[in-house]
Amino acid sequence: MSDLYCVFGNPIAHSKSPAIHAAFASVSGQDLIYEARLAPIDGFKQAIAEFVAAGGKGANVTVPFKEEAFRLATRLSERAARAGAVNTLAFNGAEIFGDNTDGAGLVRDIAHNLGFSLAGKRILLLGAGGASRGVIAPLLANKPASLFIANRSADKAVMLAQAFSDIATVDAGNFAKTAGKSFDLVINATSASLSGESLPLPAGIFAPGSLAYDMMYGKGETPFLALAREQGAAQRADGLGMLVEQAAEAFFVWRGVRPVTAQVLAELRAKLAG
Repeated sequence: MSDLYCVFGNPIAHSKSPAIHAAFASVSGQDLIYEARLAPIDGFKQAIAEFVAAGGKGANVTVPFKEEAFRLATRLSERAARAGAVNTLAFNGAEIFGDNTDGAGLVRDIAHNLGFSLAGKRILLLGAGGASRGVIAPLLANKPASLFIANRSADKAVMLAQAFSDIATVDAGNFAKTAGKSFDLVINATSASLSGESLPLPAGIFAPGSLAYDMMYGKGETPFLALAREQGAAQRADGLGMLVEQAAEAFFVWRGVRPVTAQVLAELRAKLAG
């Protein structure tokens, strides 16, 4: 019998994870089944219990259950503990192992797929929610020159910066506080692109040769990437590569095999464009 994996979310019908993991299984010769499962908003714990009882080996977790998955885990990876959220679960007997592969996926997409080295760069991270929290430690591990967290609410950004102050000094404030500064890498970790909103970013934040990166993706250009183009960002990328790379990291956690991602990403990109 094939090993059983899934992704839990609500909503979940839009998820590309089943297609990604089916492709990974095919290219790496792994025998597994990967499903998308809708968990009731108030029934995540029960959904996990039923999945494990049915022989489930591991699960990805997406909105809105990442914090609940964090609380449900009986053992956490260091990166999940840092993130305060879990997007990857592995089940072994009574143990529920919780990991967070989002930061690793982001860093690999930027450094490997886009060929943009993070070392010595000035980074601006937009947003102070869970998406930001999950990527800060992996970004800092790559020794950037500086990291600034900007958020509509300055207090939330400052609190998040303080949570990582044992790794490095992290600056923080509201969007207006970025005025007069320029950055080599600007990452949008807010949900603004999902609702078609633009962010109130001052002119001049994109340094020559800079990369603008939106964790969101969709058909066409996001409002953030449109703004980045208008303000002269040299390179622009959406979060589709991060999606594929965090999935590959989860696959490695479960199977001990790191699938090649280039073809899977290219096929997804072609479908999105079509």
